[in-house]
Amino acid sequence: MRTWAAVLTVVLAAGCTGPPAPEVPPADPGRTPAEQLAPLADPRQKSGPSTATVATPDVVPISRDVRPELPTTVTDAQGTEVTVTSVDRILAFDVHGTLGATVFGLGLGGRMAGRDTSTGFPAAAHLPLITTNGHRLDADVIEGLRPTVVITDTTIGPWDVVLRLRSSGVPVVVTDSRRAANNVGPLTQQVADALGVPDEGRALARRTTVEIEKAKIAAHRLAGDAALRIVFLYVRGRAGVAQVLGAGTGADELITAVGAVDGAGEAGIEGATPIDPEALARAAPDVVLVMSAGLRSVGGVEGVTRLPGVAGTPAGQKRRVVDMSDHQVLGFGPLTASVIDGLARALYT
Repeated sequence: MRTWAAVLTVVLAAGCTGPPAPEVPPADPGRTPAEQLAPLADPRQKSGPSTATVATPDVVPISRDVRPELPTTVTDAQGTEVTVTSVDRILAFDVHGTLGATVFGLGLGGRMAGRDTSTGFPAAAHLPLITTNGHRLDADVIEGLRPTVVITDTTIGPWDVVLRLRSSGVPVVVTDSRRAANNVGPLTQQVADALGVPDEGRALARRTTVEIEKAKIAAHRLAGDAALRIVFLYVRGRAGVAQVLGAGTGADELITAVGAVDGAGEAGIEGATPIDPEALARAAPDVVLVMSAGLRSVGGVEGVTRLPGVAGTPAGQKRRVVDMSDHQVLGFGPLTASVIDGLARALYT
């Protein structure tokens, strides 16, 4: 606990099939919702499904009076020098919805021309979708929206669509594709610099980082010595997709952020790989974590327990499945602290 408190001091100086997590307590400006709840005596003994929810699903902008400084020239994550002259019609897309949420957090949500399927928080829900069949970019829709700048990464495609935009003269800025709690600040600044709002970027990065560290402290306090083992499964029933998200996917970062053990990483699983019953047995999860839409796609908790190897795990035997909104759980943007808090409440209270 002293370690997390020290980290925070430094930073300050610088639902679907199961019951939701316990109701969010009344707002206390000095404490996160998770800090206001008592933990279970032994979270490993908890059984049945739960839905993790965030206290506030919308992104709160750092400012409502943002005036971009343009033109601006940046060197993106691929080493390409890009000059942006207009942010009147922004498209920001990636597989996690991080970049769209960051644009809203910077106070430029009103300039977004469209959204990817993962950018689904309430304030963005009215925007036209630029993806089909999950995360496939629709070139015709994108071109019809007449973007003046595109912010993206390498997690979404086809890449030919991005190259086509660049060839047509649209400034395309490619950001870092890594998603982790300790990468939210730098990624925020990359987006802010590209859109001509560097000061707002620094302010949002600092606010988000402080919130994340506070949420981590609260989550670790609730976790205590439980050492809860979690495995994140990415499932899409209709598409026949059933994968374990291992090291390097962002799922590992989220699991450790809430004070739990990444069972997949300990079992030697890296990246997103098809479910292997033997590896899952080695991971021995107390909890299976899934996206809410994925849970629905396999028919709920019963469908999850029928996936290869799940029934034999401690989580399968206790039907301990926790789901969280696809728009939130792996976003690692301005809502990261709320995601950590909501997941901690679902796991430990």
